[in-house]
Amino acid sequence: MARFDRYMLSQLMVLFGFFALVLVSIYWINSAARLFDRLVGDGQSALVFLEFTALTLPNVIRLVLPMSAFAGAVYVTNRLSSESELTVMQATGFSPWRLARPVLVYGVITGLMMMALTHFLVPTSRAMMKEREAEISRNITAKLLTEGTFLHPTDGITFFIGEISPDGTLSDVFLSDRSKAGSAITYTAASAYLVRSPAAPAGANAPAPEDGSAAQQGTKLVMVDGMAQRLSQADNRLSTTHFSDFSYDISGLITMETVDTRNVVYQPTHRFITDPRGLAAATGVAESEVLSRLHQRFAEALLCVVGALIGFSALLVGGFSRFGVWRQIVMALLLLVVVKSIEGAVTTPARKGEGLWLLVYLPELVGFAMAAGLLALAARKRGRGWRRRAGGDDAAQDTPAEAAT
Repeated sequence: MARFDRYMLSQLMVLFGFFALVLVSIYWINSAARLFDRLVGDGQSALVFLEFTALTLPNVIRLVLPMSAFAGAVYVTNRLSSESELTVMQATGFSPWRLARPVLVYGVITGLMMMALTHFLVPTSRAMMKEREAEISRNITAKLLTEGTFLHPTDGITFFIGEISPDGTLSDVFLSDRSKAGSAITYTAASAYLVRSPAAPAGANAPAPEDGSAAQQGTKLVMVDGMAQRLSQADNRLSTTHFSDFSYDISGLITMETVDTRNVVYQPTHRFITDPRGLAAATGVAESEVLSRLHQRFAEALLCVVGALIGFSALLVGGFSRFGVWRQIVMALLLLVVVKSIEGAVTTPARKGEGLWLLVYLPELVGFAMAAGLLALAARKRGRGWRRRAGGDDAAQDTPAEAAT
């Protein structure tokens, strides 16, 4: 590469890193706030929060990478133009097409980063995150063992623990069960314990399976020295029962989430390429959707190249103005919005229609056509300027006698 190409490429990469860091931080803060409320509210530790945050980062970076490439190209082009560096290079004979070469290399580098994300990191992180979510959803202890807070693990159930001792004893336990229409049961106990056990026997509050199959291992809340109050709304009668110990099956309080990691979005790219028909059968989706998602991963990398070229070529079209190049920046943003709108419009038809996976590349083709058109327009304006200046110089060199003839 020429020295100017290396200089411009270094400027582009530095600004790309800056904008990527800023945008990733903004997206990360928004997602981290939602994760914090959900995980810490369920009684999870800070380590679990950090783990989930790390697993969301690849997808966040994937979302902001094209915009970072676009912003870096716009900022560098604007700075080089305002400092007359692009003007000097054009005066030495560099055409707009030649000036776009380092921008194209810059777009290819960011596109390779995007390919590493879409083909490897994002599918793997999504699968790992879903597996961890399923594990946490099955962890009843973490959801219920929270001191001094009224918890509502499911509709009609309210649970409260006053204090949890180091040996696992729960003190001042309150449990309200209003899940059944027409009755409400409130349990209070001085202490309680969580016990892992097989299925509840017949007669317990959790009914046995009707098919006679063995039930799965569950969790029981064994309350000691307490009272049960049953309110019958039909006759408005309250009955109380004191007990020395009572077991309550709480396995059904938490909805157990089952995660199928065979989902097509969790699969690595090599499975899409080697056996698309088998992958479609295993995941339960149409083969057209498998092909569409495969090509979409490649198209997302091309979107980085498109964003960089549009940001550069749009600013190169505008000439010198004391008011700056804000009009060209707005035009570049509008062109990028058009590309993203086309992407949103063709995604569903490409996934549902047989043989329509080529539509996935339509937004990138339109973007490349826009960038090529803008570069051609910039080259044409530059040619007119040179011819106009050349004509003026020739007229100035004519003598008065030659001009008269």
